[in-house]
Amino acid sequence: MVSFDPKDLSTGKLHGYLLSAVAPRPIAFASTMDVDGNPNLSPFSFFNVFSANPPILIFSPARRVRDNSVKHTLENVEATREVVINIVNYDLVHQASLSSTEYEKGINEFHKAGLTMLKSDLIKPFRVAESPIQMECKVNEIIKLGTEGGAGNLIICEVIKLHISEDVLDSNQVIDQEKLDLVARAGGDFYSRAKTGFFEVPKPLQTRGIGIDAMPDAIKNSMIFTGNDLGMLGNIETLPTAETVAEFVKNMSEHHADINEMTHRQKQKMARNYLSYGDVDSAWKLLLS
Repeated sequence: MVSFDPKDLSTGKLHGYLLSAVAPRPIAFASTMDVDGNPNLSPFSFFNVFSANPPILIFSPARRVRDNSVKHTLENVEATREVVINIVNYDLVHQASLSSTEYEKGINEFHKAGLTMLKSDLIKPFRVAESPIQMECKVNEIIKLGTEGGAGNLIICEVIKLHISEDVLDSNQVIDQEKLDLVARAGGDFYSRAKTGFFEVPKPLQTRGIGIDAMPDAIKNSMIFTGNDLGMLGNIETLPTAETVAEFVKNMSEHHADINEMTHRQKQKMARNYLSYGDVDSAWKLLLS
């Protein structure tokens, strides 16, 4: 492993390492307006949600490494304390990228990127009509992290109105991640399309998993199971009862007559197959048979 002291790296080199390592990152498509009423639009991948009560988003327009200048977005929010955070999905990604071009002050990036300005309800900056989710925000605070090129400026925004396209909602008014089709930023010119890489990992919030440390040694020290496999097995609240294991073996024997003769290794390989389909219960029943 190669190790670095950040102080020994150029800002550009360190910037590249950080952006490639901390990825993918969501994109804040920030719409602002200057004091003369000129719209501005630009994407930022130093962005995330940090609170629901109050609803807080934070994004960070960094000072340019090249010449230590600041972006128009930062100048605008300092002056007006208002911003719309528009969410970027796959259908918008190229237009969002185009809007990041460093046009002269006063140039309307909505027009340059071929996007539609939609009047906001509570603040002056326009929303991006093509964005599936638009959040009108007031700027509560701006924290400057430095004065040199590459330094971030944390813009702490409170959402005061939320707009969601019905096209990305399911019948229960919940956002459907497949329909939303988000994209995220990585290092260099790379992006990630969330829709093609979704998978579920049940959160241990409502239940308390037994943990890997509570497993029999033959399982937790197995050469068959990966760390992910063990994590899935350890997220079960209670082990199957002897009765449910016996019923499982009885049903299995109709298709696998040799189940009672299988070695631990064979059972673990078959259990991994169950885990690949998310069937933790059957995996445990097989392992305990």
